[in-house]
Amino acid sequence: MDYDVLILGGGIIGCAVAYEISKYNLNIAVIEKDYDIADDIALINTAMIYDGVESEDTLTSKLERMGNKMMDTITAKFNVPFKRCGSLIIAQTDEEVTLIEEIYKRAVERGMRDVLILESEYIYEMEPNLDVDVKKALYSKNTGVICPYDLALSYGEVAFDNGVKFKLEEEVIDIQEIPKGFRVITNKNKFTCKMVINTTPSENYSIVNERKIEINTNEGILKYILLDNNEKSRFSHALFMYNSKGERIYTLPTMEGDTVAAISTRENISYNEVVDRVSKITSGVDNMDVKMFLDWPFFEEPMVIDDSGIDNGLIQIKGKHYGQVTMTPAIASIVCESVVSKMKCKLKKDFNDKRREYYKFREISDEERKRIIELDEKYGKIICGCEKVTEGEIVDAIRRPLGARTVEGVKRRTGAAFGNCQGAHCLNKVVSILARETNKKMTEIVKDSKNSNIVLYRIKEFDSI
Repeated sequence: MDYDVLILGGGIIGCAVAYEISKYNLNIAVIEKDYDIADDIALINTAMIYDGVESEDTLTSKLERMGNKMMDTITAKFNVPFKRCGSLIIAQTDEEVTLIEEIYKRAVERGMRDVLILESEYIYEMEPNLDVDVKKALYSKNTGVICPYDLALSYGEVAFDNGVKFKLEEEVIDIQEIPKGFRVITNKNKFTCKMVINTTPSENYSIVNERKIEINTNEGILKYILLDNNEKSRFSHALFMYNSKGERIYTLPTMEGDTVAAISTRENISYNEVVDRVSKITSGVDNMDVKMFLDWPFFEEPMVIDDSGIDNGLIQIKGKHYGQVTMTPAIASIVCESVVSKMKCKLKKDFNDKRREYYKFREISDEERKRIIELDEKYGKIICGCEKVTEGEIVDAIRRPLGARTVEGVKRRTGAAFGNCQGAHCLNKVVSILARETNKKMTEIVKDSKNSNIVLYRIKEFDSI
């Protein structure tokens, strides 16, 4: 066998599973079709950590609660930005009050603590910038916000340092059952393994079709706007508002002090409508405050861990859910237990449970900056003026384990080109550094995926670009 375990899909769940089982004496590989890992994470690097209060599905709520409890330990270990800010589900009408009372009753029946229904006077004390008429609100203490890409990357990097092979730009074509294992066929190779952990859509895989899981797709659209750090639109808690159409409007404080506002809807509403609806929560949103506008799929499919094929060595993780980041630690832990039980493997004695050190120039003191610049002068050259990202940070993001190979990879890892100018002053520098560090031509550098080249052609009149 080429491998003991093959993990199909290098998203956040695939990376988390790879990390958990890399603690054991197993030969493991992750197969990912894209240029980079964790491409299932939204470009706005802020996600809600739920506590299971909002979910009607009992299993989903349980996974969210499990993941929520594990998050402090994991983020502290990997030095991933995470903050428990708490959340408020706001009720403006009697109908909405009834809704949050039902949610509260369900939470109590599930044995959940730190959940309260608050009267309006307490809500305005907590959020003085709230500019809507509120009757009551459901307060959850344990919810928070996290940088999900940092979490996914940490999982991947530590797994890599502990011997997991990552095979990027390989698309799985089929999975075939063979004696004592499986053959996984990609567009580049054929691998044999004892176990397959499948986190990808599997309609075309021969072996998976025999055990196909039916999941009702429930997809909407999430319209994001990222608001600049502004006193009038700043909230210390995550705020949620539900309407009769089933739409959700919410705002999240980011780790950098900005605000993410989003609307989940089944209608293709315009940018102006998004800004108008968000303005109703705050004292108004100026177009100059909007740093980014982004569409992202919104899923409410329940996450399913199917180990019915564990005797043969097959585990499937299916479903797409808005709380996936929250559930990831719990899912990875559950899958790891199944793998250990099946493979009868032992813990590694030399497992390294620490992520390699990195620097974020804008977050460190002047003394630390001086010390780092003395070690590497590239940290003294600012590339992105808006976010204060240095050349040293970009080079490190490219040279690290599972380093960036695309412009989006650099942006997600460093924050470059996320500022008010959206890369107008630094994008060309980022492309140039990527080309230099990966020994490629600038015309070969892509935004995020195939056929997304930043520079299509060389201008012939010039000797170089």
